[in-house]
Amino acid sequence: MKSNQILLFIHIVVAVLLLCTLGNAWIPPNLLGTLNLLSLGFPYIMATYLILTLVWVFKKQKIAIAFALGTLVFVNPIRRWVNFSPKTENLKTIRDIKVLTFNVKYGEYGWDKVKDYIKAQDADIILVQEKDTNRALRRDLIKYPSVILKTKHKIVRQAELIDEKARGNSFYADIDINGKIIRIINVYLEPFRLHKSMFTKLDALGFGNISTLLSHMTPTFQAHEDQVKRIRKMVDLSPYPVILAGDFNSVPNSYEYYNLGKDLQDAFLVAGKGSASSFHDYKVPLRIDYIFTSKSIIPLSYKVDQSVKLSDHYPVIAEFLLN
Repeated sequence: MKSNQILLFIHIVVAVLLLCTLGNAWIPPNLLGTLNLLSLGFPYIMATYLILTLVWVFKKQKIAIAFALGTLVFVNPIRRWVNFSPKTENLKTIRDIKVLTFNVKYGEYGWDKVKDYIKAQDADIILVQEKDTNRALRRDLIKYPSVILKTKHKIVRQAELIDEKARGNSFYADIDINGKIIRIINVYLEPFRLHKSMFTKLDALGFGNISTLLSHMTPTFQAHEDQVKRIRKMVDLSPYPVILAGDFNSVPNSYEYYNLGKDLQDAFLVAGKGSASSFHDYKVPLRIDYIFTSKSIIPLSYKVDQSVKLSDHYPVIAEFLLN
């Protein structure tokens, strides 16, 4: 009986932690930065919750029903990581535009291979992050520090949104696509600048050094808050449908995810299938690259191309129908 009480206590604590991740939609990092850290652990907290639910099932305890029903609250948060229910299988016969977003890590894995891959995709809109713009570039690129855009279509106007090179960079461009103007926003939020050596020390020393890691991450979350507000302003004031894509340096169910994606749709949830993990440089796969759109733009397909390792990120490719 006592073991059941301990198990119940642990399960309730895990459930509360999961509910706290939902609070990232409203509570900004500068108010409670540690809350955003929970979004990083969501897959593991969720897995723990499900395992504990199965334990109750095997024990044939009625409480298992309550915890199983509680899982329904987290269906969408789970689907932001892994999705098996795309809604547009019957619409893939025609598309208006193909979008590619790719953090190329300054071509450290071989810039020629990166360029060949991008060219082979034949995308209408190409968004690149962590591109060394000090090198010679073709004239048909919109370029700002670290981020560029290339498109087959006419660019009506563009402007920078985040202009501090050391803290990430973002810009927007209004593009005329066959008579329809679409606002494209290339997002690159401030990176964490984490090094594998930090994780090696954690592996060697256990959790004794974890506070150092967390103190390194919290200020970055707080910096994201201001950057998100600037980007959101350009989304909210846009007279045109929006495609917002890039490297958020944030995982699903985070403050950045909820607020950048507010009133937009995550194309992966509509047209993606399987895992959306896009960053593979650490032992733990992470989803930090996204494509969001206005609801008038219909996602037809969404792919994280995990077959190529041309960067520490995988390229993300999606096709859309302009309604």
